Amino acid sequence: MFDIAVIEDPAAAEASLDPVRARLLAALAEPASATMLAARVGLARQKVNYHLRALEQHGLIELVEERRKGNVTERVMRATAASYVISPAALAAVRPDPAQAPDRLSARWLLALAARLVQDVGALITGADRAGKRVATFAVDADVRFASATDRAAFAEELAAAVAGLVGRYHDEQAPGGRRHRVVVALHPSADLPTGAAEDS
Repeated sequence: MFDIAVIEDPAAAEASLDPVRARLLAALAEPASATMLAARVGLARQKVNYHLRALEQHGLIELVEERRKGNVTERVMRATAASYVISPAALAAVRPDPAQAPDRLSARWLLALAARLVQDVGALITGADRAGKRVATFAVDADVRFASATDRAAFAEELAAAVAGLVGRYHDEQAPGGRRHRVVVALHPSADLPTGAAEDS
């Protein structure tokens, strides 16, 4: 079982978003049979079996073992991952394109960048899993409390200059065997802001 899996197929995304199937996926963090799940989530076994077939068809759950009980073979299943992220690739026709409106002060452009990040890294993870390899990545996550909007703007400018300086120092267009990497740096208010808090405070 993976810690996290990226769903790129539209049909798999649809299956995972069904409320009943989402509950079953969560319950299958630990292996269980349809009978065990039915008791756990309070649904009829036949209904659980129906949803399990759909989840298995889309690769969201997998068979762990089969147990023989009298004349019946009980299938024990588990989720293929502890958690899932739906890639914008699953909504190819309407996924955001950060190239359309490159405004570094726009929250919607930031969201488009984040969507591309999920899509790109998701595709890398999928390919690496198939090849039995790891993806070389690096991330920084930090909280900063600004005294004023002026300080926030100054911080953003210094951060942009620092990143631009590093990119300029290490980028080598002619490096033989070199590999491109994407750098995404984001600054946004924490999502746990008090209700009614001013955006520019």
